[in-house]
This record gives sequence, C-alpha cells and structure tokens, in this order.
Amino acid sequence: MPDLHVITTMGAGLKDAVLKASIIDDFKAGLRGALLCPDDVGYEEARKVWNGMIDRHPAMIVRCTGVADVLTAVRFARAHNLLVAVRGGGHNVAGHATCDGGLVIDLSPMKGIWVDPTRHTVRAQSGVTWGELDRETQVFGLATTGGTDPTTGIAGLTLGGGLGWLQGKYGLTCDNLVSADVVTANGQCLRASATEHADLFWGLRGGCGNFGIVTAFEYQLHPVGQMLGGTLLYPFAQAKDVLRFYRDYMSEAPDELNAAAGVLTDQDGNLASAILVSYCGPVEEGERVLQPLRSFGPPAQDLIRPMTYAEIQNLLYVFQAGVQNYWKVDFLQGLTEEALDTIVTYSATKTSSMTAVALFPINGVASRMGQQETAFPHRKHSHQLFIVSQWQDPAESDKHIHWTREFWQATHRFAGVGVYVNELGLDDGDDRVRSAYGVNYERLVALKNTYDPTNFFRLNPNIRPTL
Repeated sequence: MPDLHVITTMGAGLKDAVLKASIIDDFKAGLRGALLCPDDVGYEEARKVWNGMIDRHPAMIVRCTGVADVLTAVRFARAHNLLVAVRGGGHNVAGHATCDGGLVIDLSPMKGIWVDPTRHTVRAQSGVTWGELDRETQVFGLATTGGTDPTTGIAGLTLGGGLGWLQGKYGLTCDNLVSADVVTANGQCLRASATEHADLFWGLRGGCGNFGIVTAFEYQLHPVGQMLGGTLLYPFAQAKDVLRFYRDYMSEAPDELNAAAGVLTDQDGNLASAILVSYCGPVEEGERVLQPLRSFGPPAQDLIRPMTYAEIQNLLYVFQAGVQNYWKVDFLQGLTEEALDTIVTYSATKTSSMTAVALFPINGVASRMGQQETAFPHRKHSHQLFIVSQWQDPAESDKHIHWTREFWQATHRFAGVGVYVNELGLDDGDDRVRSAYGVNYERLVALKNTYDPTNFFRLNPNIRPTL
C-alpha cells in the first residue's frame, strides 16, 4: 500500500496532506469490510454515483458491513481530520455521497431488512433501496411511503423528508420513522426516537445527514394491497388544458389519491403531456374516483389498471442511472394561469428527449402535519415543480444546463418560500440550502451545535454550526 494524498478539513477550509502507508494498513486491518484505494480492483466501480455528471476520486472508500466498520471509519477520519462523505444509495443528484481526496463511508453493503408483521414495522440498514424494502414488506401486504423511484436509497430520502406516492394517505417517509440508530461525529452510537434523544429524532426527519450517520431505520408500515395506477398520455397540444384540469381535480382529491402531471417524450419520440396516478384503496372505489380524470380529453392513451405497489413505484420511468443529470426545483405558491402558460411554453422547447417536467403535490396527511412537527417544514405548498434534465453526451452539457436554468428563472417568480432539500442541485448555494430548511433552520443550527459542532458531516445540504 503506497502513501496516499488526502484532503483534510481545517476549520471551514480544506488542506492537502499525506497519509503514510503504515497508517492506512492499520486502518484496513481494523475493518471487516473492504477498504478501496485508487489502485485497488473495484475502486472505479465503487466511486461512481447515480448522477453520471459527478466524477470524483476519493482517496479511500470504506465498504462498511456493519456498525463496527462505521465507527472505525468515523474515528479514523476524526483522528486524521479527513474530509468525509457518507453514501447510502448514492442517488443524490448533487453528488454528496462522494468527494475528491477524502474518505467515503459507504453503507451500500449494509442490506439487512427485518419485518415485524404483528407490529406493522420494519427495520432496515442504511444501504437498502426502496425497491429492496418494498419487496420484503409487500410479502406481508404492508408498505410505507417510499418516494417515486425504487432505486433510491432509504437513507437519503428519509433524512430529507420523503415525498412519495403514499404520502396523501400515510404522510411523508419521515412522518413514518419510528426510530433510527445513529453514529455521531464523536463516535457514539445512539438510538433516536420519540422517547430517546428526541431532539435528534426531530432533526433527522428532514435535517439530512448533518447530525450523524444513520446505520438503521425503523418505519411504521401500513396495509397496502392491490392499487389502481398508471399513466394517461395526451398530445402536447392539450398540455395547458391537461395541467389546468389536473390542478382543479387534485384540489378536491381524497387522501387515497396521488397524481403527478407534466411533460415528457413518449415511447414513440413525441412530446406529450401526461398525468400519472396512484390510488391506494379499494380498486372499485378508485375506479369511481378516477372516472372524471379518465374521461377528460379524452387521453390518447389510458394505461391505468390494477397494479401492485412495486409497479406504482416504477411509474416515473424518466429517472436513469449513469447519465448526465441537472435538476432545478421549486415549491410553487399555486398553479396560476400565468404559471401554467410559462411551464407549457418552456416545456415545448426542452432540449433532450430524456428530459421531463413534473408537478407533484403536497397533499393529504402530509399537508396536515405542522411545519415544526418534523424538521421538514414545507407542508402548505400545493405543488412542487420538478425540472429533470437528463442527457447522454457530456459534450452537450452547456446546452441542456442553460435551458434548465432559463426555465427555472422564468418560473421562480411563482415559487413559494422554500425548496425540497432532497432535490437541491449542483449549483444551489447557501441561500437555497437555508430556504430548504425554512422556519426550522435556527433550531437545526442549535442541534448541529450539539451533535456536530466541528461540522465533521459537511458534505450534505449543510447546516453550519455557530460554535
């Protein structure tokens, strides 16, 4: 093992340093999981994250097999002032799961899942993805709110709030968190729940990875059997009418119904408007509730049918791993006629067939929680506007990024106060990060001062300590 050039943290700044080979060998010997350095087999694959635009080269990657490895890695990083990134699913579009020159604490090998069908709970380690969790819970006819993409890791989604198809009936992912096991910056193992370290438990539900490394999550589960879901596709010429109808229809939707609407390229390569639907309740009742939606237009394609929750989780097929991703998002104050006109006008000019524009609501149970009941505060916005730019060729990046920024700048005047922290992008600065935490920001700073006063966990939508 050769000496390694590393990046260390010096207060708010970073500094180059060298770690001796003997120190690295001792570190490796204390791990059960693999320690990967740049010359090791498997390093190139392990350093990749979901967004193909992120191309970073950590000095070391610890492939943790359990809490002991996480503790060993945290203590080693503290002893040598190493820059640390924490990886769960690696899905964050801004690339927080990796870094240049630092230590990546990779939880993705930690895949344990334990379902308690009597208590309707599940306990899962932090390397689990939502598709993996759903596979186990659905055996018992149970599920919890788990985003809109089965490849997303449970850790990042939960810690940032967790919008998803079941939120209208059962609340956000963070609303269903029962407890969490946490390794703190000073190398302690804590259990956070409503009765144990309740302050930390509050902060984990929307405060991201600022306070420690969660090694396991426990969730409340709910009965989720056969659902009704699918996609309605319309010619793009009807996009304004479709989005207006969607707005009005969702304003009176029952908790069991969730739906997204927007613009995409269909499988024939044509620009199309779409409504994606999820109904969690008796299929017969869902057919009645969805009848006005299915009659409107009428759609060019009606793909709604009874389906499993796993199939619902695959409705948003626009997300692809390994390609170039650049996103801009906002919570909107409302879908005014001017806002709809602007969304349709810019959607018509999208520069990549892989790009999609989506509106997703904050509805039902998720919207009735108080702003300060969890660290996630954004309960009263009607919809999120989600501009998902994707493309294959890195040489085309300037064109697609320019279009995305122009679109976002044109619609930002319709935005409310705040942004979804899980979808902050590569160039969202401190002001956007602060707005993501909204009215809870100062309380989160106080929590950071308690659990991470040196900002050891800084590669995240960062809450800077003031101590």
